[in-house]
Order: sequence, then C-alpha cells, then structure tokens
Amino acid sequence: MVDAYGDPGVPGCRSGGGYLWWLVTRQWRRSLAGAVLASVWMGLLALPPYLVSRAIDDGLEPSDGAALAGWTTALLAAGTLNAFLGLLRHRTMTLLRMDGNFRTVKVVVDHATRLGAALSGRTGAGEVLTIGVGDVQTIAFSLTAVGPGVAAIIVYGIVAALLLSVSLQLAVVVLLGVPLIVVLVGPLMGRLQGAETEYRERQGVLTARIGDLAGGLRVLNGLGGKGLFADAFRRDSGALRAQGYRVGSVTSWMQALGLGLPTLFLAVVTWLAARLAAQGEISIGELVAVYGYVAVLVVPVAFLVECGYQLSRGVVAARRVVRFLALEPVASGPDALDAPSSEAVLCDPESGVRVVPGQLTALVGARPGDLATVVDRLGRYAESAATWGVTRLDGIDLAQVRERILVADNEADLFAGTLRDLVSGRRDHGAGDDDIARAVRAAVADDIVRGLPDGLDSAVDAQGRNLSGGQRQRVRLARALLADPEVLLAVEPTSALDAHTEATVAARLRAARAGRTTVVTTTSPLLLNQVDTVCFLVDGKVTATGSHDRLLVEEPEYRALVARDTEVGIEEGSR
Repeated sequence: MVDAYGDPGVPGCRSGGGYLWWLVTRQWRRSLAGAVLASVWMGLLALPPYLVSRAIDDGLEPSDGAALAGWTTALLAAGTLNAFLGLLRHRTMTLLRMDGNFRTVKVVVDHATRLGAALSGRTGAGEVLTIGVGDVQTIAFSLTAVGPGVAAIIVYGIVAALLLSVSLQLAVVVLLGVPLIVVLVGPLMGRLQGAETEYRERQGVLTARIGDLAGGLRVLNGLGGKGLFADAFRRDSGALRAQGYRVGSVTSWMQALGLGLPTLFLAVVTWLAARLAAQGEISIGELVAVYGYVAVLVVPVAFLVECGYQLSRGVVAARRVVRFLALEPVASGPDALDAPSSEAVLCDPESGVRVVPGQLTALVGARPGDLATVVDRLGRYAESAATWGVTRLDGIDLAQVRERILVADNEADLFAGTLRDLVSGRRDHGAGDDDIARAVRAAVADDIVRGLPDGLDSAVDAQGRNLSGGQRQRVRLARALLADPEVLLAVEPTSALDAHTEATVAARLRAARAGRTTVVTTTSPLLLNQVDTVCFLVDGKVTATGSHDRLLVEEPEYRALVARDTEVGIEEGSR
C-alpha cells in the first residue's frame, strides 16, 4: 500500500478512465494478483456442480458407496479451498481499494499545496471537499473491476466451455444470452454518468454554500439575512435531492436488471436443460450440472453489471480529480528576473498607491474590498502592472517575491496544532523562544499565551475555533511579525480588537517594524496615528496622500470616514 509519507506519483492523464488505469498500473502486481485470485475463486464455483453430477452418476445411481464418498470428499475439499481463496481475494481487493483511496488523497492534497494561495481563486472549497469526502471513495470502489470484473469474463468463458461438453444448444444460449444482458444494461450506464456528473456538480456548489453559511451565520443573523440565505439553501438542496432521485432511479434499474436478468436467464437455461433430460439427450447428473453451472454463472454476470455500475461512477469521480489536477499554480516564467538587490519602491499604477521603503503606510478607503485588491496586486496575488523598483512585479522570480513580500490577511487559515506551531508558521527550522516571545508581545498576544493551560504548547483547533475573533487576529499578526519580511502587507490587522488593545498593538507594531516597509489597510484613528503616510482611496484610486493629521484638515471625505463624524475637530484627530 502507498507509503503515507512517500511520493504517490504523478498521474499525467487527461481523462477519468486514464486516471483509473494509472491507479491500477501503480500497483500492477496487486492488481494482477487480485485478478488471478478472483478468477480462480469464481472459476472454482463451477467445480461443485461438476462434482455433484459425478457423485450422482458414478456413486448415487449405481449405488457405489466408495465412488460417492470419494466425490463427496472432493466436493468438501473444493469448498474449503475456495473459501480460503475467497479470503485472499477479498484481502487483496481491499488493499487495492485502500491504496487507490490513499494515493488519490495524497495526489489531491499535494496539488492543493502546490497551488497554495492560488487555490481559492481557481476552485471553490466545496469542490475540494466533495472530492475528499465522496469522489475518493467512489474511485476506490471502482477498482473492484480489476479483480471480479476480469474474473467474471474468464469464468463466463469457462462455463460456456463446460456447457459445450454437455450440449451445444445450451452453450449457444449462454454465449448469446450474457452479451444480450450487457446490451440491455449498457445504455443505462451512459445515463448514469450524465446524471451522476450533474449531481456531483450540484453537490460541490451546495457544499461550498454550507461552509459559507457556517462561517458567516452569526453575521447573517445580525444583519437579518439568515432567512434569505436559508430559503436559497433550501431551494438548492431541494434541487440536489431531485437530482439524487434521478441518479437513484437509474441505479435501481441497473441493480434490478443486474439481479433480475441473470435469474431469468437461469430459468430459461434450466427449462431447456430439463427438456433435453426428458428427451434423454442428457443424463440426470448432467441436468444437475447444467443447473449448477448456470446458477454459478449468475455470480459473474451480477459482478459484470456491478463493475459496470462502479466504473461509470468511478469515471465521473475521476474526471473531477483530473480537472482539479489540471489547475496550474502560479509560477515564474523561464525569463524571470531577480528581485531588487536592496529596498525599493513598490508601486501599483492602477490605484496610484506608492509604497516608500522603510515607512509604515496606511491604505484608507470606504470599501475594504478595494483596499484588499490593491494589497493583492502589490503582493502578486492578482494580475497587475505593479512594479518593484524599476521592474514589473510579475516579471520577478516568484520565490523571491514570496520570500521578501508577505501578505498577512486577517482571515488567513489557522491549521490545527499547538500555538507555537501556529505562530512559527512555515519556518523550516522553527523559531527560538525569544523570537516567538518578541513577536507575541508585539502583537499584544501575551494574555493568550498566559490564558491557555500549556502556554505556547497548548492545542489550538483548526481555524482557531477555540479562540475568540480578536485572539485569532493577534495570533495571525504575531505569525506575520515573526516571519519578519522585508515588506509586510497587512489587511485590517486590528479590526476585531477593542480600543485599548488596538492602541497598544498600533504602538508596538510601529516599534517592531521600525525601518521596515509595512503597509496596513485600516480606517482606525488609533492605528492611523502611528503611520508615516496615508493613501486615501476613493473608488479604488488614490485621491490624497499625506500624514494622518494633514488629511484630517484638508480632506473632508477622509475626515468623515475616519472620525465617523463630520463635526469632529482637528484636536480629536491629532490626539
């Protein structure tokens, strides 16, 4: 089975069927063993009818006790052997499915890691979650076709050959009957793929909406929008349920035909064999053997239909995985340039923002989304003509940009782990206690460390669910400060803090980043009092630049936005 810490390999395929075949070839020895074991196991199912027929013809009818005992012993041995082979087959197929499951999970997680920050812009969280929760299991179970699927075809030929030794007429009926069953079930597989594909698409959208609702339910409730979104969710879930019924309808027909048609087929062949026995063309023992052969044939035919069903669903699920793997991460071109050798001006021509090295700059605007967009362009998370020094930012080697420019989003992910791990971030060799302590103090997160039972070694839930909103924000800020990038772009770093804590954070942030280039988006006077330069944006464009005090005097719109009261005097703004 795939090593949990090993390389799962690269699929390198562009279709759902190709991805399933890649999973098979990655463990071809186990796949081959599963096919052989399943073929022998299923083939030996045809042996008991033959042994029973010999026991009747050679032992029971002539009253030969020794022959009867011999054939009965052979029958017992065959059953025991087949039970043992069945255990081996099931174990091998379970390992095959688990390998396919874990390998797909590793491939998807590895690719999500490579996409990094580009993931959220390329696909929704619901899509990734649907792949992890549903598609992975579906793909794993579709690998069943490797064992029983191959064995069903082989055993079908074996039974036909055995029947040929009894009666040509019966063999012809079997050879023509099973393909007829496949032809009847085949069109349903195409319908199943179409219905399953639409169902999976709807499921991904609804899963993403569930995540959005869960994360913003409190805000929605406060704004009075919970009912509106609940109605939309109810409508979408109703549509998903209706699509699920369509999938279930096709599935029920496939399963019904998979069991019903072989049984009907058994009845027809048995009736023909009984007529041949009544006419004296075959013996009673051969009649029993024919019944046994055809009864055994029900198993591979049912497996064929089941494998077709699983493969149809597996191809749909694999297509989603392949589509996800086709997403390309942001990468540097072959002609990427080096970043400036020293600190340089960071400029966004689209908005007019110009970040001077070594200063604490604030971006202020009525729409936080406009400010976050500017930060994304300055951090090279969005296409733009932004420049760093005299070079376009998108022409610089991406690794160097990520190393020297850090975008600290106030909604950045917090993975489950210890508080120490959360603050240390992606540092390869970890950070020293003194460095962590300085970053924690600068972010005014000392009380968080003291309040947790084990301090920095206390466990924190995923997304910091066991922390308050303000605590999560300070943990994110401490992580950004510990990284100590050359350029720090912080989005609303104090929006969830009370006034006293925010004032302390503002003062300590200025001290911690003294001489370093720092940009914050904010409308808080407590933070603006500490900055060197303010860029005031209206509709995403810089309309004024200067100190906080000067803009309070000269820009009425700025004063109204920041002071939140047009009558507020200059004295209050300068405190």
